[in-house]
Amino acid sequence: MIRAAVIGLGRWGRNHVRSVQGPERAPSDQVRFTRAVVQTPEKSRAFCDEHGLALGTDFVSVLADPSIDAVVLATPNSQHCAQVVACAQAGKAVLSEKPLALTLDDARRAVAACEAAGVVLGVGQDKRHWPSMRALADVVASGDLGPLLHVEGHFSNENAKSLHTGWREIPSEAPGASLTATGIHVLDAFVAMFGPVERASAQFISYAPPPQSLDALAITFAFARPLSGVLCGVRATPLYWRVHVFGRDGSAEVLGERELVVRRSGQPIQHRAFESVNAMRLQLEAFAQAIGSGDRAPGAWPIPREQLLGTIAAVDAVVGSMRTGAPVRAAAL
Repeated sequence: MIRAAVIGLGRWGRNHVRSVQGPERAPSDQVRFTRAVVQTPEKSRAFCDEHGLALGTDFVSVLADPSIDAVVLATPNSQHCAQVVACAQAGKAVLSEKPLALTLDDARRAVAACEAAGVVLGVGQDKRHWPSMRALADVVASGDLGPLLHVEGHFSNENAKSLHTGWREIPSEAPGASLTATGIHVLDAFVAMFGPVERASAQFISYAPPPQSLDALAITFAFARPLSGVLCGVRATPLYWRVHVFGRDGSAEVLGERELVVRRSGQPIQHRAFESVNAMRLQLEAFAQAIGSGDRAPGAWPIPREQLLGTIAAVDAVVGSMRTGAPVRAAAL
């Protein structure tokens, strides 16, 4: 059993805790939160009492606590790099909410610190655990689509109307606008399946400034391999998720968590449906398995170094293109 501390108990920090030990579901036998650190304890006291968390305001005390095996960061984006480095130096495995960092230089520092300390580094890309996305990755890897030619992704999310407030709407915390918060999940899928981005060209149109967050983002990508890509997002409009991979002999399209459509030349269209899963719980348990505890040997964290850095390198290029209006080449990892 991995004993963890959560840093930050906003909506997403609470979702992490609920996913493994909420009263509405059986507790995980692999990971349990025992401590929480927040800025304003009075707002979180009832939640911590309900879930058995020791509540405090001192991040450093968590790092010195020998009973804590791992730290989960649900903090503002700009704090991730320094907090990951601090966890690594204290010998604590760390899972940071996405994005890992706001620049590639900071992402490199975070990764290097964890590698030097020999601790597991995870990033909150829970959509990797959606059954539809796992099935898509399997189809792509199988070669059944033939030579791969193009990928399209779309993310829209009306949560900005009520949830993207406070620090989430500060440009310095979200330089990629909706890409920083939501679209990075689709971008992570691109990098995981197709490797690093070579060049990005972005068009960003804002219809209303924060806190309304009414905007649209359209990005074209060229990958290091021979492959083109398009990624689009709209805030705020009803939730919509799509990742569509095109090959010479067929295509495979994910629509949300539970649906995959496969089209192959000369064959009937195949519709596959999946049951919903608790993706955050699966992510935390994969993190715990990567750390290992008791008789359980450490496992492999599912996001390798080149993908952690590749996603942030692509974000850097997109932000640069949003700023200049011109295509920007992604930095080498």
